[in-house]
Formats: sequence, C-alpha cells, structure tokens
Amino acid sequence: MSMSAAIALGALVLALLYAIVVYNGLVRLKHNIAKAWANIDVLLKQRHDELPKLVEVCRQYKQFEQETLQRVTEARARIASARAQQDVAALGKAEGMLRTGLGQIFAVAEAYPELRANEHFMQLQTRITALENGIADRREWYNESVNLHNVRIEQFPDAFVAQMFQFESKPLLVFANAEKSDVDLKALFGT
Repeated sequence: MSMSAAIALGALVLALLYAIVVYNGLVRLKHNIAKAWANIDVLLKQRHDELPKLVEVCRQYKQFEQETLQRVTEARARIASARAQQDVAALGKAEGMLRTGLGQIFAVAEAYPELRANEHFMQLQTRITALENGIADRREWYNESVNLHNVRIEQFPDAFVAQMFQFESKPLLVFANAEKSDVDLKALFGT
C-alpha cells in the first residue's frame, strides 16, 4: 500500500468515526426532546384530570361566570387533542387560552367569599397552581432541548450528517400571547 493510499484510508476512517460520533450525538438530542415532551405530558395529564373538579366546584355557585368555566372546558379539550397529536403549536395556543381562563377563575373567585372558604376549591387552586409552575419549568427544559437539537442540525459539519439521516428541526413550545397579559380585573367586575 502506498503512502498516499494509507493517508486516504486513514482520512476516510477518521471521517467515518466522526460521522458516527455526530450521528450518536444527534440521536441523543432527539431522545432528550422526546423525554422532555414526556415530562410535560405527565403534568398536562395531571392538570387535565384536576380541571373538571375545579369547574364543578365553581358551578356550585350559581352566580359564578358560566362563560369563563365554558372557556376553560373548551381549552382543556383543545389541549387534550393537541397532546394526543403531539401538535406543539396547537398546544401552545390552547395553553394560552387555558391559562387566561384559569387566571380569570382565580381572580373572580376573590369576589365569592364562600368559594374562597371552600376547602376543596382552595386545595384545587393550590394543586393547579403547582402544576402550572411545573409545566412552566418543564416547558423551559423542553425548549432548551429543542434549541440544542435545532442548532446542532444546522451547524457545519453536523448539518451533513443531519441531512443524510433526515433529522428535522423541532418546534418550540410557545404559549399564546393571551397568557402573557394580565387578567383585566376591570372587565371582569364591570367597574
């Protein structure tokens, strides 16, 4: 074997080893996204199970805003559908609607001392608030995993391996803008 052939063979082996390392790294990032999604899904499911209880407790107070409860129920159904389809964009939009509705329920509940004194309502509010905080934390982890994956598949020379094995960019979980705005207490209480 000539010297140039040995160098070419050595370069080919190094390129192959490098491609294997890059491929394994991309696979690890892809599975981190799946794991992060599964962690969010667990909390979404737990909250999904708690929301009907909250709505039912609020319905016991006849004057409580039925429209707000209806919006929460609809948003819950949309989230369940988006979860089942793993549609991150639809989930983000529905999450915004749900969080706005929950914010309104908790704000309106301030006007109902009997409801605020209801132990079951207070437990549900505490539980749902804790789940919301957990979802926010895990959403951050999910988005970080997606960001690492998306950057890696676009970087040179990893992009060649990513294209060869059809690694695709993943969407970030972004909640709708409604979630970011404060609850309009003036509109809620009609003052």
